[in-house]
Amino acid sequence: IKSSAASDVYKRQIPFMALTGYEDAVEETARLTDRKIDLDETQKNLLDDLLRSASESGETVAVLYFQPDKRKAGGAYSMKTGIIKKIDEYGNCVKMEDGTEIPIEDIMDINDELHIL
Repeated sequence: IKSSAASDVYKRQIPFMALTGYEDAVEETARLTDRKIDLDETQKNLLDDLLRSASESGETVAVLYFQPDKRKAGGAYSMKTGIIKKIDEYGNCVKMEDGTEIPIEDIMDINDELHIL
């Protein structure tokens, strides 16, 4: 009975498999994203202090930041390790020594000082 039921399910899916991009669409729908955590004012002020201190020290830091998903709501958290070259207040981003630019509004933590995640 099980093999017959599985066969029936497979037969029903065959017409959809012919649709271009159907499998990609199913995979994209199933892909999970995280929700961005909003920092309160106290955390934002502490993060600002941490950013300035890290920028002035020239030491290697670990920056935890949120990367919005380009295709759907949410995104993922990433960690970038390196030296902060500059805080670009006009562009509202942190420029790392390797050229990476991280929007300040997406930074959640530096060196796990805020313990956000």
